Amino acid sequence: MIQNNPQISIILPTYNESQNIVNILKLIRENIPKGISTQTIVVDDNSPDGTGKIVEDYILGIKKIAENTIDIIHRKAKNGLSSAILNGIQNAKGDTIVVMDSDFSHPPQIIPKMIETFKQYQCDLVVASRYMTGGNIHGWTIKRKLMSKIATVIAKKGLGVKTKDPMSGFFAFKKNIIKGLNFDALGYKFLLEILVKTKDIDVKEIPYTFENRRFGSSKLDSSTIIDYFKSVWKLYKNGKIKTTDEKRNSIRFISKAARFFTVGASGFGVNYLISMLFTSGLTEMWYLHANIFGIIASISTNFILNKVWTFEDRDFSRKKTFSQFGKFGAFSSLGALVQLGIVFTLVDSYEIVYPLALISAIGVAALSNFILNKKLTFKEKLWN
Repeated sequence: MIQNNPQISIILPTYNESQNIVNILKLIRENIPKGISTQTIVVDDNSPDGTGKIVEDYILGIKKIAENTIDIIHRKAKNGLSSAILNGIQNAKGDTIVVMDSDFSHPPQIIPKMIETFKQYQCDLVVASRYMTGGNIHGWTIKRKLMSKIATVIAKKGLGVKTKDPMSGFFAFKKNIIKGLNFDALGYKFLLEILVKTKDIDVKEIPYTFENRRFGSSKLDSSTIIDYFKSVWKLYKNGKIKTTDEKRNSIRFISKAARFFTVGASGFGVNYLISMLFTSGLTEMWYLHANIFGIIASISTNFILNKVWTFEDRDFSRKKTFSQFGKFGAFSSLGALVQLGIVFTLVDSYEIVYPLALISAIGVAALSNFILNKKLTFKEKLWN
């Protein structure tokens, strides 16, 4: 039974954490300062390894402590981390909410520091940060660290978030700051939604060392990454970010880059199809000549699409259009020379089959085209 007025509710979303859950619950209890009443809520997504049942058995077997209770919420399906956190908040009785993982990547020893930070600064939100002075990450591969850094840059530059570690999964907040807010509960970064959707709140960060899990498997997969990008885009599209000209410029950069590469993808298709068409059938043209025709066709279609869609320029006056097309074609041709050189080298020197060589060359050329045309044809800074 939940005590009437716990001061802190600690939310632990779980899925297949049978090897960790009992020990993390014990360590949380050991680290709660005396005189602080807590409610620990385990939100289990119907774990096949029996995590929910293990929690139930643990609750029955421990000595009841009125100031520190443990409760379990059984969900019928795996509905995602943010959804589980929201479910826990809906059942939380404490005035302060702590959100953390149950795999020991978030050390319970940090909870007293969070409580002390609230007392010292009278703030609204405390973030345990991996990226401020004193913070660290142990056990991650270079790839995982790079992915985290990229996600952090997108949140900070794209959504205007000032927190050093907006992607942290370890944080605490006063429950009243989210009153009246609607949460999408998409993906796995609930903190990001709070930072974006709340206004004029006082946020403090404290350093901690993230320890990669020792037992169980990571929940980070391709669907999680896709959900993150969906969430970022939805936050911006719904107009809920705190906008300034600088923040909007960052979003415009992301949007234009996405459009440019989408156009580039269509140009890839045009280039590839035209090139392959001229090397087969009735013409049987030499592959380099065929590739030139493919390049010309893709430059033409890319220019029109980028002018109208990416840069939203509907002025098709003859002089302006020919001037823009000349610049676009000139700079795209530099990328084309790179493409031709790579194709020739891969086919003649390394005997790589033409289709594979063509794909590799077009990919390199597309990157150089974006940089040159953004800077020199459309007169924009790389990041604006």
